[in-house]
Amino acid sequence: MPKSALVVGGTGPTGPYIVKGLLERGYRVAILHRGLHEISEIPPEVEHIHTDPYARDGVEASLAGRRFDVAIVAYGRLRMLAEVLVSRVDRFVSIGGAPAYCGYMDPEARSPAGMRVPVRESATLVARAEESRKGFAIVRSEEAVFEFHPRATHFRYPYVYGPRQLVPREWCIVRRILDDRPFIIVPDAGLTLCSFGFVANLAHAILLAVDQPGPSAGQIYNAGDEQVLSLRQVVETVGEALAWKGEVISLPWQLARPARPMIMQPMTTHRVLDVGKLRSELGYRDLVEPAAGLAETAHWLVANPPKPDGQEARVLQDPFDYAAEDRLVASWREALAGLPDPDFAVEPGFTLSYDNPRVDPA
Repeated sequence: MPKSALVVGGTGPTGPYIVKGLLERGYRVAILHRGLHEISEIPPEVEHIHTDPYARDGVEASLAGRRFDVAIVAYGRLRMLAEVLVSRVDRFVSIGGAPAYCGYMDPEARSPAGMRVPVRESATLVARAEESRKGFAIVRSEEAVFEFHPRATHFRYPYVYGPRQLVPREWCIVRRILDDRPFIIVPDAGLTLCSFGFVANLAHAILLAVDQPGPSAGQIYNAGDEQVLSLRQVVETVGEALAWKGEVISLPWQLARPARPMIMQPMTTHRVLDVGKLRSELGYRDLVEPAAGLAETAHWLVANPPKPDGQEARVLQDPFDYAAEDRLVASWREALAGLPDPDFAVEPGFTLSYDNPRVDPA
């Protein structure tokens, strides 16, 4: 008799990839969700259990008399679901988030400000709701998972990109390209590094834990792309995918307000997850390189643009105020043109160790 798997959620960004991976491994798969967002990517042989994953009574009634070999739980009420599934699953695989780390949401919670690079699983977690309500809730959920399932495997997701992403950062770039904008503003040369995970890559990480119950039991793993691109590289990669010939303009962070939805934090500090543990213990490697994932994401957004009054737009908070952006860039260029030459007695150099034929070392 084939093994059985329960996926709580299943219709989100990584869900279809996880479901298909389980089917390929011979599992009978059921997905538990509200049924409000049925998607064609879920194969017809998958069982749909329709109930509110946030409502304990409904979940218990829907799963009465049921037992599964493995449950993959990727839903907001992780604490309640961990308890409800204690006697109903042999293996529990859960998905949380990187905001569990101290400094992820509030860079100034660390001193000096910003997260260490890279962030390992042993890094300091949010200890109080005053530091980050979301981060503290995620940490409490992790604790509940291992209280009820000591041999569980838990993943800390970064931001997710790809089809059906919940926070479509790339739409900030794609829409400006579609609107023929001549430039896109980035802060501080667009050098900020932030871990993201392409949908297929994150699903691959989850399935590696399913394949290796022994090594992954009782473990927490950072998940995300091995390669981390800077914000400027993201903009240029998406621009290349959509044949954009515009200019990337760097402004100081204090002025680069149009770039806030792409940075998604109040400083331009880095947020890079160390996936070395996932690589060494479970053999993770990116299935899809970020450049290819970004290109796929860009084309998907062109074909499936977020609705102006939809959930994605409300989350993203990008007003696309092009008139204000034009005024900002014009003022910046005018200010630069009016700056006096400091007239160094000796011009600072790049050091004699630097060698670039396009740069005069003198």
